[in-house]
Amino acid sequence: MKHLLLLLLFCLSRIPARGDIFTFQADRMTGGRASGKEITILIGNAEVRSDNLLLRAGRIEIQGDDNQFIECTGGVWGREEDKDILFQSDWLRYDRTLKIARLEGNSTLEDKKNNIVAKGRFIEYDDEAEVTVFQVSVRLFKDELICRSEYAVYRRKEKLLDLSGFPVVFKKNDEFRADRIRVDLDTDDVTMEGAVSGSIKD
Repeated sequence: MKHLLLLLLFCLSRIPARGDIFTFQADRMTGGRASGKEITILIGNAEVRSDNLLLRAGRIEIQGDDNQFIECTGGVWGREEDKDILFQSDWLRYDRTLKIARLEGNSTLEDKKNNIVAKGRFIEYDDEAEVTVFQVSVRLFKDELICRSEYAVYRRKEKLLDLSGFPVVFKKNDEFRADRIRVDLDTDDVTMEGAVSGSIKD
C-alpha cells in the first residue's frame, strides 16, 4: 500500500496544470509515461475526478497528452457535480479537452435539477453545450410524461426534447405519435410533424 501511494503521488506530480483538478485512486495501478504512449490503468474501485466530473468504475484507463482521454468499463457511475447530472453505463469514454462523454451499453442519464431520467444504448453528452444525444431504445421519464423513440436530442438549456425514429409520447392518459415530436419539458407541451396520430382520454 505504501508503494502504491508513492507511485500515485509520483504520477499526480507529473500531470500538467490545466487550471482544473485531476485526481484518481484505485486498488491497483499500472502504466507508463513514455512520450506518445502515456497510459495509466486503474483496476478495482477505480475513481477519477476531473473538474466537476466524478467517475467510478471497475477499470479506468487514462490516456493521451495531459491525460486527455478517460475510458471506463465495468459498473460505470458518474456525476457532473455543478449541474447535478448522474449517469450509469457499461462503457464510457470522456474527452477532457472537448468535455464530451460517450456512453455505450445499458446507459442511463439523470438530470436531477429538471427531474428527468433518460435511457438509451448510446448516449453522447456535451457538457459545455449542454446537449445530449440518445440513440437506440430511447426512453425518457419526467413526472407523468413518458417518451420513447430510436433517436432523441435533449437541449438542457432550452428544456427541449426532439424525438424521431418511431417516436411516441404518453402524457398522463393521452398518447401521441408522429414522424417527429418535440416536447417542451418546461411546460410538457407536445408539437408533432408528419403522420400525426394519437388518442386523448377525457
